[in-house]
Amino acid sequence: MNANFQQENRVLRHANINDLPQIVAIYNSTVAGRMVTADTEEISVESRISWFNQHQESSRPLYVLEENNRIIAWLSFHSFYGRPAYSITCEIAIYIHQDFRGQQLGSYLLETAIQRSPEINIENLLGYIFAHNEPSLKLFRKYGFETWGTFPQVGIIDHQYVDLLILGKKIK
Repeated sequence: MNANFQQENRVLRHANINDLPQIVAIYNSTVAGRMVTADTEEISVESRISWFNQHQESSRPLYVLEENNRIIAWLSFHSFYGRPAYSITCEIAIYIHQDFRGQQLGSYLLETAIQRSPEINIENLLGYIFAHNEPSLKLFRKYGFETWGTFPQVGIIDHQYVDLLILGKKIK
């Protein structure tokens, strides 16, 4: 992991169900910005229980980054397409608490995803990113992700069509 990031008061660990309210709160903080998620309304903790339960430490982990016992960011691995032949590929998601953006946490978590992928038998990482989300595109490209797919005008947010890019990186 990024040696420059290590700080005594920050801990990366596997999430547990008690973390879900803070995970959802961080996610919901991105809805209004219309750059990160296709959800146009905030979601509930209850609506994410099934999603949470799909994460397994050994194969599809969900990590939380804590500072002084407060979750400030999270990283999830999610199965791509849900069929066995695709088990070597995962979509990753990184969400950062609004008070901690711009502090290199995205880089740290993306590096973590890349480094830990071989441990969980992942050979390909994917990021689903809106074409107008320049900060995320820049971050992923900095770590060698390339555009593997483009879905033009696949969604509408606030009466505007949005394009979705799939960025991918071969790990192995």
